[in-house]
Amino acid sequence: MPTERLKQLLGLSAESPNDSFLQFAIAKEHEKLGHHEDALHYYLHLIEKDPHYVGTYYHLGKLYEKLQEAGNAWDIYEKGIEMAREAGDQHALGELMGAKMALEEL
Repeated sequence: MPTERLKQLLGLSAESPNDSFLQFAIAKEHEKLGHHEDALHYYLHLIEKDPHYVGTYYHLGKLYEKLQEAGNAWDIYEKGIEMAREAGDQHALGELMGAKMALEEL
């Protein structure tokens, strides 16, 4: 059952389907609600449509970890590190590198 917030986000997304922030927000809302498959769908769609939306990689990697898919998490962190470097986003780069190192230690 969608929450009011999710309904609002989906409505806004219908009006602006190319808005990466809205797609990300919908993925996060699904994740928060425990709708992991829906969250995964939105994250993967966002990476396909806007691979330079760097914030997606960290959250998608963490979702893969939660789903016990370490190999997919690793691949996403690697791709995110590459995108963060291209974008010059030092904050995202640090988060992604930290997540990847933590994954190595498991």
